[in-house]
Amino acid sequence: MKRIVIIGAGPAGLTAAYELLKRGGGQLAVTLLEAGDAFGGISRTVRHGGNRMDIGGHRFFSKDQRVTDFWREILPLQGAPALDDALLGRQKPLAPDGPDPEREDEVMLLRDRVSRIYYKQKFFDYPISMKPQTIKNMGFGTTVKAGCSYMKAALFKKPETSLENFYINRFGKTLYGMFFEGYTEKLWGRHPREISADWGAQRVKGLSIRALIKDMWRKAFGKKDPAHVETSLIEQFWYPKFGPGQLWETVADRVRAMGGVIETGRAVTGLTVEQGRITKVHCGDAVYDADVVISSMPVKDLMNALRGETPSADLLAVANGLPYRDFVTVGLLMPRLRLKNETAIKTLGDVVPDCWIYVQDTGVKLGRIQIFNNWSPYMVADPQHTVWIGLEYFCAEGDDFWNMSQADCVAFAEAELVRMGVIEPGCVLDSHRERVQKAYPAYFDTYDRMDELVDYLDGIQNLYCVGRNGQHRYNNMDHSMLTAMLCADHILDPAGDKRAIWQVNTEQSYHEQTEAKKETA
Repeated sequence: MKRIVIIGAGPAGLTAAYELLKRGGGQLAVTLLEAGDAFGGISRTVRHGGNRMDIGGHRFFSKDQRVTDFWREILPLQGAPALDDALLGRQKPLAPDGPDPEREDEVMLLRDRVSRIYYKQKFFDYPISMKPQTIKNMGFGTTVKAGCSYMKAALFKKPETSLENFYINRFGKTLYGMFFEGYTEKLWGRHPREISADWGAQRVKGLSIRALIKDMWRKAFGKKDPAHVETSLIEQFWYPKFGPGQLWETVADRVRAMGGVIETGRAVTGLTVEQGRITKVHCGDAVYDADVVISSMPVKDLMNALRGETPSADLLAVANGLPYRDFVTVGLLMPRLRLKNETAIKTLGDVVPDCWIYVQDTGVKLGRIQIFNNWSPYMVADPQHTVWIGLEYFCAEGDDFWNMSQADCVAFAEAELVRMGVIEPGCVLDSHRERVQKAYPAYFDTYDRMDELVDYLDGIQNLYCVGRNGQHRYNNMDHSMLTAMLCADHILDPAGDKRAIWQVNTEQSYHEQTEAKKETA
């Protein structure tokens, strides 16, 4: 039996465990070690007072067929059409006036994607659209200025040496200043000019004014092709009725049923490296012998945990310099929002239809508002009479906001919503706070030397790095799952290309430019 130790029970770790046990023919002994007590990592579902919170928000949409097949296998759609057909709008969504009793056996819900920007107490489509309402909200003068700015950016491209230039090239300086600059600085704690364009290449990819116009043209003529639409422009997505954690709790159950061992409360403290291979994984006094190690723990922590044959001081300095952004979600329960639903979309309780509301105003610290009722009414104990929202704050572990008491943090969040005109004073019925460490791998400081760490870690013959933190890459959930699937492929057939695992969710043009710079140097 080949002994495989997997570090972390997030999407990548659990997907790897499931794929290996399912396809390994009974020849693999899989042990999964999780530092916490919940499954799904940042994709877990948190329960509080009968309500559920999705940490970060997770749309179940992917262009990769392996990932969508995985979702359908774990949480099947009972009698529903194929996923690609459903995304074309052929599947009846959840009834707006409550759960449909005819579909109680269905686990995955088809949801409409509505996310808007709340800027100066006005709603704008996200991504920005060219609708008449957008022009009205911006004002004629600002609209003309934005159009001229975009034309200038289209004619005179800036070198994409920063995230700021990346955005300006695609939207023009005016729209960048309104809708990207302040929000990006909130998210990362750095101005976009200090952040690598690599983040934009991975997160917004082909999104631009041109892409928006093409999408509008496609919709105007009734052409719907989810396989070729930008992810940020999708109109519908699947969502587990009890949140993303439902998926990962089910995967964990299946891993155990197939003979896998999952141990919670097991934080990895060391990995012994001998002759270019990891032979032991340490969790305090507990030691696990390993033939293969799959790591989704943060690269910084992994590098510092290596024992025996250890990396150089220079490489450790690169690893220790990798930045992260931490995250706080404040859940608030209330009878209603002050915001009015002025859209044509009917919702349960006539709440505004947004899954997310992006808060661009720099006068508040709040980054995004999740309305859990709209992700799934099953996330809320009483969706007919209450609204359950999540307020997302970006911070650094140990800073003043992170160290606030829960009571102070809730009061701070409530005061910001009142000031923004989102809620009435004194309407909060219940609250909960969740803090998440290393939620967002960041793209500055020593990140420009990440390739050196990749070369070193790939040089450890039986080590595979997967997932968002395992690769220090701001992946979506489906990207993290795909890294695990490719990892399982290589373990089961080592003749393949191990380096392909690192190429998920990367832009080839960026890497070609990087290699050209190296050759020139």
